[in-house]
Amino acid sequence: MINADPQELAKFGDLAHHWWDTESEFKPLHQINPLRLDWISSYCPLVGKQVLDVGCGGGILTDSMARRGAKALGIDLATKALKVAQLHAMEAGTEGVDYREIAVEALALERPASFDVVTCMEMLEHVPDPASVVQACADLVKPGGWVFLSTLNRNAKSFLQAIVGAEYVLKMLPAGTHEYARFLRPSELAQFCRNAGLDLQASRGLGYNPINQRYSLSVDTSVNYMLACRKSS
Repeated sequence: MINADPQELAKFGDLAHHWWDTESEFKPLHQINPLRLDWISSYCPLVGKQVLDVGCGGGILTDSMARRGAKALGIDLATKALKVAQLHAMEAGTEGVDYREIAVEALALERPASFDVVTCMEMLEHVPDPASVVQACADLVKPGGWVFLSTLNRNAKSFLQAIVGAEYVLKMLPAGTHEYARFLRPSELAQFCRNAGLDLQASRGLGYNPINQRYSLSVDTSVNYMLACRKSS
């Protein structure tokens, strides 16, 4: 069994040609990418590092990590999105980046303890078994390496902002992008990390101001949030 939802893969596959359009449905990802990249780099400078981006989609974060000097591999099961990522890397001349269509659990069996940094951003809320993904990320990172995760909190505020607000009122995302039942509370994700042998080092929230249409990092993890974890040496 592959830990993926065919409907989710089809959904993002249908939007694949918009991945690098900064005014498309993926505009929020382009807007938050510099914040995520700087946050990751603050814990682990990326120059010369072996980096894996799980659920890379069209490669927005993968490409930017390679441009920071990492040897970056992006993996996903959405074929069309990967082709867009590969084409963009060719057109942009990005060095040190590669893409593969493979499940993270399969890669963990193939290349355990191979990466200095593993990222899994905005993916856990789209898979049937997020704990399995976290375990695979932990298996893939080297002892002493870093795992960075992001997802959406599950509470009334996140439902109103991430689904009602973002998808139906502001129309920042296509309706149906997210399924509330799949959102994860930070305590739940932290437990997945502990079970996988990862030590939680820090958490950070991502806030959005609809007036100036800007995102910022904050201590508020009630909607979008990120966790930084480290594997014991």
